[in-house]
Amino acid sequence: MHRSRIALQTLQRIAVSRRTHSSGLNRNIVKYPERTLRNLGSTRYYASTSNVSQQQATAAAAKAEPFLNGSNSAYVEDMYESWLEDPNSVHKSWDAYFRNVNMGAAPGQAYQAPPSLGGGVPGAMTAQTSEAVLDTSKIHEVVDEHLSVQALIRGYQIRGHRVAQLDPLGILEADLDSSSPAELSLDSYNLGEAEMDKVYQLPKTTLIGGEDKALPLREIIRRLEHTYCRNIGVEYMFIHNYEQCHWIRQQFEPPGVTELKDAEKQLAWERLLRSTKFEDFLAKKWTSEKRFGLEGCEILIPGLKTIIDTASTHGVESFVMGMPHRGRLNVLANVIRKDLDQIFCQFDSNLRAGDEGSGDVKYHLGMSHERINHVTNKLVNLSLCANPSHLEAVDPVVQGKTKAEQFYLGDTDGSKVMSILLHGDAAFSGQGVVYETFHLSDLPEYTTNGTIHIVVNNQIGFTTDPRHSRSSPYCTDVAMVVRAPIFHVNADDVEAVIHVCKVAAEWRMKFGKDVVIDLVCYRRNGHNEMDEPMFTQPLMYQKIRKHPNVFKLYTEKLTQEGHVKGDDVEKKVKEYDQICEAALETSKSINELNFRHWLDSPWKGFFQDRYGKVELKMLKDTGLDEDTLRHIGEVFSQNNDIQIHGGLRRVLKGRSEMVKSRTVDWALGEAMAFGSLLKEGLHVRLSGQDVERGTFSHRHHVLHDQKTDKKVYVPLNDLYPDQAQYNVCNSSLSEYAVLGFELGYSMVNPDSLVCWEAQFGDFNNTAQCIIDQFISSGQAKWIRMSGLVLLLPHGYEGMGPEHSSARPERFLQMQNDDPDFFPDVNSSDFVLKQLQDSNWIIANCTTPANLMHILRRQVALPFRKPLILFTPKSLLRHPLARSSFDEMLPGTEFQRIIPESGPASENPEECRRLIFCTGKVYYDILKERSDRDLVKDVAITRVEQIAPFPFDLVSAELNKYPNADVHWLQEEHKNMGFYDFCKPRLRTSSQWSRRIHYTGRAPEAAPAAGSKSKHQKQQQKLLDDAFRKL
Repeated sequence: MHRSRIALQTLQRIAVSRRTHSSGLNRNIVKYPERTLRNLGSTRYYASTSNVSQQQATAAAAKAEPFLNGSNSAYVEDMYESWLEDPNSVHKSWDAYFRNVNMGAAPGQAYQAPPSLGGGVPGAMTAQTSEAVLDTSKIHEVVDEHLSVQALIRGYQIRGHRVAQLDPLGILEADLDSSSPAELSLDSYNLGEAEMDKVYQLPKTTLIGGEDKALPLREIIRRLEHTYCRNIGVEYMFIHNYEQCHWIRQQFEPPGVTELKDAEKQLAWERLLRSTKFEDFLAKKWTSEKRFGLEGCEILIPGLKTIIDTASTHGVESFVMGMPHRGRLNVLANVIRKDLDQIFCQFDSNLRAGDEGSGDVKYHLGMSHERINHVTNKLVNLSLCANPSHLEAVDPVVQGKTKAEQFYLGDTDGSKVMSILLHGDAAFSGQGVVYETFHLSDLPEYTTNGTIHIVVNNQIGFTTDPRHSRSSPYCTDVAMVVRAPIFHVNADDVEAVIHVCKVAAEWRMKFGKDVVIDLVCYRRNGHNEMDEPMFTQPLMYQKIRKHPNVFKLYTEKLTQEGHVKGDDVEKKVKEYDQICEAALETSKSINELNFRHWLDSPWKGFFQDRYGKVELKMLKDTGLDEDTLRHIGEVFSQNNDIQIHGGLRRVLKGRSEMVKSRTVDWALGEAMAFGSLLKEGLHVRLSGQDVERGTFSHRHHVLHDQKTDKKVYVPLNDLYPDQAQYNVCNSSLSEYAVLGFELGYSMVNPDSLVCWEAQFGDFNNTAQCIIDQFISSGQAKWIRMSGLVLLLPHGYEGMGPEHSSARPERFLQMQNDDPDFFPDVNSSDFVLKQLQDSNWIIANCTTPANLMHILRRQVALPFRKPLILFTPKSLLRHPLARSSFDEMLPGTEFQRIIPESGPASENPEECRRLIFCTGKVYYDILKERSDRDLVKDVAITRVEQIAPFPFDLVSAELNKYPNADVHWLQEEHKNMGFYDFCKPRLRTSSQWSRRIHYTGRAPEAAPAAGSKSKHQKQQQKLLDDAFRKL
């Protein structure tokens, strides 16, 4: 259409010339390789102004007709293109019209009255009759009617889903609107019964005709109703891509395209049987147990398996799935194929724990399993990620895990690994992480090349009516932001669901884009099996009580069609019931729960045995040889052939000078850690807002050419020819989804370093759900390790309440060590054992060397723990916050504390005050101590690893200064920061013999002062208090 319009507009200028010199036109086409005007395939052609083809001139004449206006001229263009390809493809009146124009009829003279429905083909004008003047009023009527029919067709394509029969209960419209759109009313187009039996040409934008190019209006409407208004509602016309829209029409509009083959019907029925009878068995055996069953949406299992079958056919080898608790046990049993006895034993509350951790309820657990797909006979891996009760929290985790699997397989287009996300209707529309996750879908370093979303639309959220839980018409409207097609389908129509699932999988494989299936169903029980829904939804549940389940409905349908027989039904039901009974008997011999069997991300070859045993041997050396340090520093200080900004040249020059002097600052210390791991073949990924440059313009890992757009240089990817890949990527302005994504990414390969950096440390609070439910407790609940690093800028520098504190108190509150227990610090493996027993590591480094060591230690450990690392702001360029190469050479290691090394340590018994502190405040009091000439009287010890607490080293420091009063000093307010965590542990380290004094800001509600002057006053008081009474 667009090409034809361009040609017509161009040729309009020569229309007059055509009418007076039509006999001299020929069909020559001149080819120009550079200019762009009319695109026909891969070669561009242009009409010569001196030699215009007769067909093009005909189009120009049509454009010049006086009855044509802007809207119906587009229609003429469409008709003319069809007529050029096949004169029989257009209405007879248009055939005659174009023939007449072709014979040279002037504007206003080419129209010939259309025949009656029973009449013959009108004859084309001859050259001798071309001067006859015809009445143009008739053609208005013909064109307007065709345009009205075309608009009606488009109306169904756009709005037909709104009147589709989607609710199995027949209570609500899925879009919460019982009115019929005006676009579906004949009155809106001035059409009525008089036009119902007239034949109209079908535009190219619909495929309802099949082989027919024209249909009576009555049949057009019937086919449109069948396609768009029955049990499938296709919502796709908001997609701004003709190819994609046309492809969707190909899947739904041609007559008979949605019908299943007999074998497909049989397979869907058998899968539906297992899905239904599994829930029946659980309900029969454990009548008073919560299980969050799938009753009311049993078709989910056949639909999900159809997606896997279709994608497997296209070569997908791994499926990463996430879902809420409803239906999880059924998915584990019938899709993942978890052994039934392992599921049934979870209902025995008396089983002892067979491994470490607290465990989790059965409907939160995940699993990874490799099996043969019996439809394609191909091996596939199915992974269902564990998820807490925070329904949509797992979404970005799944995407990150999928992205990592794709990365390690070299699957750049998503043809081998794909993600499937299941949602509830209320959560899909109500939880913001859904929106955040969608917005990662097309970002280069986050895309998984399309996710299939299935919304189990119960039409209720716990007890809340959808009319009170969302403002959008559909619960799926959030998907429109990424132009994902949405297929609404009645869950009681098995064959419609299977077809939609096939189409969704085909879409994902063809276009690499997200797609949503809105499975409109119901929830047969309450929120859980113990809940009474009649309290709040009496009318709905009166209907549900009388409504037969989908297995019964489909069995009746197939029985009527002759595909199944009553005896076969009873036989297969009995067979499956016997399978369940046998598994139940086996489960009774299981005497312990092993959550390790439910791992969603098993690390094959990482542990010593299948129980996760590790060897607590000597920690691998985290030091680096001088040549490696120098080489990384030199490459990190170069810009290759990139024309960089003048200010950046000074930065690189400064780096180069530091390397020559065997010194590193914060940026170089980080680069040494990353670069050395890359040299060892370990993949490193750094993600977050503005991380490529760094919030404080200190990192500059991606150098941009000042003259050429998109020309960049990443020095850390240019270190060694056989190094691992370094991915550094600015994220969307999201913490919740991006942190979840990086957590999922870290779960795939333990031999990698994955880091997420907050723009400012306090921004981690918008990702609190990921921190609380996954990172701090994931290993305890699901035996799932992660070495993810959180880099959280922290420090009080007068920037106000929102950019000062990374809220360390929150992380420390979730630390699992006992403040009142002094461990056995004399054992040879104390340090590693303490790290192994902790749920995560919390550190606040003050030197670049310590930063390098702790990052390298993350992958040197024989196990994996999350690392919460508070990072500085002013220290990034502080002249004292630098390290010598000597602190990073082989044999050096991460220092859990950095003890006093000045005059006070030389005569410790004379020292009057021992100050413990952490982070940037050390440099503040260091200067103040020197200014007050108290270097012999005050010892300052930095606690670099806050948790697990270094009891052994702190105890040694306390014993070293027996006569000093002990202070904990911090810049945070007393009710925040590190004090409440460290005080009882300091007391324990002293065997409860020393009093711990507090030095710092008073308790406050806000993390920091809003004004610079108030901040400075508070800071000065802190320094005064640190040395008071000395």
